[in-house]
Formats: sequence, C-alpha cells, structure tokens
Amino acid sequence: MALRKSASLKQILKRCSSLGKNNSGLPHDIPKGHFAVYIGENRSRYIVPVSWLAHPEFQSLLQRAEEEFGFNHDMGLTIPCEEVVFQSLISMIG
Repeated sequence: MALRKSASLKQILKRCSSLGKNNSGLPHDIPKGHFAVYIGENRSRYIVPVSWLAHPEFQSLLQRAEEEFGFNHDMGLTIPCEEVVFQSLISMIG
C-alpha cells in the first residue's frame, strides 16, 4: 500500500510541476507550487498548495479520488467529497 501511495503522489507531483509551464492549455491563474482540485457535486474549484500532498487527511481524499476517477485529468483533480467537508479539512490544514 505504501508503494502504491508513493507512486500516486509521484504522479501528482509530476503533474503539479508542469502547471506553471502551461504547455497543455492549463490556466495561468495557478501559482507555482499549487494545483487545482474540483470538489463536490458542483465541482467547485480550489487552488491548493503542493505541500498538502503530505497531509494524511488530504492523502486519504486523494486515494478516494484515484479509486473513483483516476488521476488522468487535463484540468486539476476531481475529489469525491462534499464541499462542506473539504472546507472543514482545509481550515484544519491551512
């Protein structure tokens, strides 16, 4: 499991490192060291720092996202989580 989680985090970090390059049509409004996630039924967009990838609760959300959607997205990650739950998490992390 740790190897799989490590491989997933490496995949996310690789995608995040290319966000500032904008070679693939990604938005210019994502600061270096951040990435976009889409949350909830309405797919509300949040810009989060790469450092959150190390947080256990955020890793749990990423694992759920990988299981449900995979990580092959052009525009950020979709996380299967209610927006109110995500807002609570980011207030705890941030």
